Amino acid sequence: MTATGRVLRAPREDWKTTTRIGSFAHRAEEAHGLRIDGYPELWHWSVDRPSEFWAQVWDHFGVRSTTDPGPALAEEAMPGARWFPGARINYARHLLEDADPARQRDGDTALFAYSQTRDEIRIGFGELREKVAHARAGLRRLGVREGDRVVGYLPSVPEAVVAFLATASLGAVWASCAPEFGARGVLDRFGQLEPTVLIGVSGYRYGTKRIDRSAELAAIAAGLPGLRAAVHVPYGEFDRPPAAPPGVPPARADGSARPDWTDWSELTASPDPAAPAYTDVPFDHPLFVLFSSGTTGAPKPIVHGHGGILVEHLKNHALSWDLGPGDRLLWYTTTAWMMWNALVSALLVRAGAVLIDGDPLRPDPELQWRLAARTRATVVGASPGYLMRCRADGRDPAGAHDLSSVRQIAAAGSPLPPEGYRWVLDRFPDALLNVGSGGTDVCTGLVQGGPAQPVREGAIAGPCLGVRAEAWDDRGRRVTGELGELVVTRPMPSMPVGFWGDDGTRYRDAYFAHYPGVWRHGDWVRFDADGGCTVAGRSDATLNRGGVRLGTAEFYGVVEELDGVEDSLVVHLEDGPGGGGGGMGRLILFVVVRTPLDEDGRARITAAVRAALSPRHVPDEVVEVPAVPRNRTGKKLEVPVKRMLQGHPRAEAAPPGVAADEAALDPFEEMARSEEMARAEGRSAG
Repeated sequence: MTATGRVLRAPREDWKTTTRIGSFAHRAEEAHGLRIDGYPELWHWSVDRPSEFWAQVWDHFGVRSTTDPGPALAEEAMPGARWFPGARINYARHLLEDADPARQRDGDTALFAYSQTRDEIRIGFGELREKVAHARAGLRRLGVREGDRVVGYLPSVPEAVVAFLATASLGAVWASCAPEFGARGVLDRFGQLEPTVLIGVSGYRYGTKRIDRSAELAAIAAGLPGLRAAVHVPYGEFDRPPAAPPGVPPARADGSARPDWTDWSELTASPDPAAPAYTDVPFDHPLFVLFSSGTTGAPKPIVHGHGGILVEHLKNHALSWDLGPGDRLLWYTTTAWMMWNALVSALLVRAGAVLIDGDPLRPDPELQWRLAARTRATVVGASPGYLMRCRADGRDPAGAHDLSSVRQIAAAGSPLPPEGYRWVLDRFPDALLNVGSGGTDVCTGLVQGGPAQPVREGAIAGPCLGVRAEAWDDRGRRVTGELGELVVTRPMPSMPVGFWGDDGTRYRDAYFAHYPGVWRHGDWVRFDADGGCTVAGRSDATLNRGGVRLGTAEFYGVVEELDGVEDSLVVHLEDGPGGGGGGMGRLILFVVVRTPLDEDGRARITAAVRAALSPRHVPDEVVEVPAVPRNRTGKKLEVPVKRMLQGHPRAEAAPPGVAADEAALDPFEEMARSEEMARAEGRSAG
């Protein structure tokens, strides 16, 4: 068995008395006769006795049900676990019901909204409750009822939060896409839901660029056949709703009229009381739909329930992120990523949420740190790519800005190299570095750190509370100290209710077909003897050369530390179509470099890989590209590129909306086309 990196920071000795996880552990000891000396004991209890643990979460945070909720875990099955079967709850109630409209002190600020399209906005908890009440009344006038779908083509702005919470308060179902998405990508997602109401903006600014999306918004409205109402949100200079697309008749094929645009001010102009009402729903009633990146077909419409998100986010935000009243969570995200939903859930623990819309690197990469200082952020979430860029640029955020309020730097979205750990802890000596990994599928983390766990160089601290995460080999055996499939062997409340419109078949195939009764997440991970773990990339993108498997994250950790290499992407084409590697397959490394790549540069890269990894993983080709394609959360599009090079059409391998920059895929499509032509010529000559 191997161990993860050296301990860079041990847990605080007084964590039991100074942190929220400590308070939770103390109450659990009293309620259940436990002795909890550290995180390992608390974690083992949470996964060995899950019904007891989640009942304690429910009681600790005062979750309210209008009926007897019943046992926490009434039926343990995957899929099909039944949580709190008698509960009648509403997620929005827990964010808003106790908010006092008269309390508008700075510590009660719910939303800090920074935008490059309009002036900054601050909204208190009480004011937010009033806005949600008016929006709720407006949606009811539009005919929205329990179970209907309301969708938003919206940036991360207060109106998006208000619309989401108003929808949730009605027991209706929310889904959102960022306005960077084109119409086709949005319709691929929203079209699966048959929404009742669309709420959208007709444009925005990204840095200094003016982005007009009126044509896209009009096309989306026209492409949703069951739409009964469309609401336009004026946003800066984009204050007018779009015109109907050319050639679209005013009536649908069934004779019904297409809806006219309603202005957001009309929707929210309500004489109703300032406090919203709440429709109480069962624990697993749909709250929102998140969409997978869709790299292997149509985006999966992942349905999350009121209860699962409520108890999971209460646990995560308070116990892992140590958030509570008066704290602030800053995390740059669009409304298309699950981190936006997690950001809004900061309000569950009475912490404020910092919303950012625009280019996070303009006017310069210091923007996010300046906003953290201005809003007195407590937890700052950042992508590993952003942290590594700050390191490469020689930035000293805490030296340049007053970041004394920051208690945690959280990183997720892709692996953080060991150099990133050292840089964060050097620049933020008083803050906890919390690296995690999870996903859209569970809308939370599966592995991460927290105040009661050590920070190890290059490693994630371990599984989250309530998450029995392990690494398994192909035979379904648990492995320690070596890479395996990331699995979860006992149910979690925030596992999806299902996929929208699915009879359960697609959902089971996505997560439970490989290991029946066990959740297979799709990541390649190593758990070590000391409890730490390392995520090495997606398991369907691992590099298996001659029986030796290597995670792509390990590859990037070597290549991207080389002077002059700015970014990289590696794919392994197994023998077969697009392969031709004589048993080893074909390993191709794509690099973004500061100066044109020559033979000496290629030799330097291959020598570094040979020395640091293995001779088997020396790339067969090193190809220079202008950019590495990434999705909208910053993850490299390894699998779509691999599928394109294997001969799959681009529209199938990387459907519209997957890539943050569609042009970044062009060189790979051209390479695939050229190689297919060469193969065709070879077959013809033969």
